[in-house]
Amino acid sequence: MTERLPASSPSVEAASDRLPPARFAFPGHTWKEIAHLLANLPMALIGFVYVVTVLSAGAGLTVTVIGLPMLAAGLMGARWLGRLERARARALLGLRVDEPSPLRLRNRKGIGFLQRLWLGLTDPVGWRTMLYDFVRLPWGIFTFALTLTSLFVLWPVLPFIARGLTNVDRAMVRGLLSPSDELERRIAELESDRGVVVDTAAADLRRIERDLHDGAQARLVNLAMGLGMAKEKLLDGHTDEKLVAAMVEEAHGEVKLALQELRDLARGIHPAVLTDRGLDAALSSVATRCTVPVKVTADLDSRPVAAIEGIAYFTVSELLQNVSKHSGAKSAAVEVWRSDDRLLIQVWDDGRGGARLDGGTGMRGLAERLDAVDGLFVIDSPPGGPTVVTAELPWRDR
Repeated sequence: MTERLPASSPSVEAASDRLPPARFAFPGHTWKEIAHLLANLPMALIGFVYVVTVLSAGAGLTVTVIGLPMLAAGLMGARWLGRLERARARALLGLRVDEPSPLRLRNRKGIGFLQRLWLGLTDPVGWRTMLYDFVRLPWGIFTFALTLTSLFVLWPVLPFIARGLTNVDRAMVRGLLSPSDELERRIAELESDRGVVVDTAAADLRRIERDLHDGAQARLVNLAMGLGMAKEKLLDGHTDEKLVAAMVEEAHGEVKLALQELRDLARGIHPAVLTDRGLDAALSSVATRCTVPVKVTADLDSRPVAAIEGIAYFTVSELLQNVSKHSGAKSAAVEVWRSDDRLLIQVWDDGRGGARLDGGTGMRGLAERLDAVDGLFVIDSPPGGPTVVTAELPWRDR
């Protein structure tokens, strides 16, 4: 048994006299704000010198051929300075500012040199970055001097000073270095969504090509070979009618299978029932192919454009395939209705649940496809079920 030392023992006295470990008085985020304020002066000097040089050289040489192109190049360079300032604000101030949409001049076809030059000279992002760098010099001198002095003189209140000064920095970054308006952010989103649409279309074309090559084409090749062998038997005077009839019967079966595969492929591209009778009948047809009993309810007084109707159909078709393969459900339901300018789809099943967007490429692909047309895709699937998938698409009348 360990004996307890008396309070007056030397070990206890030494422990009571031991000092706590030295620590910085300020938390990490305060030191980041101080570092940002101290870095304001060198960054403001770089930006101010760049702006003055570009504007003076570009304005002075406007009477020559190289003046305006030099100014346009200077505005492009200002974009890089703005990107650096946004990165500094993210790292040191924790400020999340979206990047403005890029000014793509090299890959744009159908415009000449003068149009490219005009686009470069009228770039609002470049001009706002130039204004930001121009007005930052006095502010950078002030914040550097005040912060450096406070490190030695006003240490107890330095965190409050740093927070107030960096709030001004945050406001300046948001006001001058963020995307100009909602339209610009929307353009950036559409540019990203366009890539998703292109990739999806390319994947669909590859799937159709693979299905034709491995399915109907292979069966038609077997059909041609079988009919060719039957023709040779007949031309050679072969008298075994049963053998020839069996070969023709086999070729007839290949024709039926090839036609069925072509019908399935055509249904996968765009089913005829969707074109002829609309979304209600098409979804009812899809529900009959599901291995789980499905109740379909469609409350639509009109039909949307063909593109939205097709996306809605294939979304429900893919979700019901997942219900058949993975859910273990005993029943499912599909509801489709219109709310103002949105088409809403909800697919429910009483299966085991656990469906996630990151669980595979199927759900993620559906979400990307809907996002590409300004839609939404939400999954509510707790372990044990039930699973409710809600899809939302923009409504556009035919």
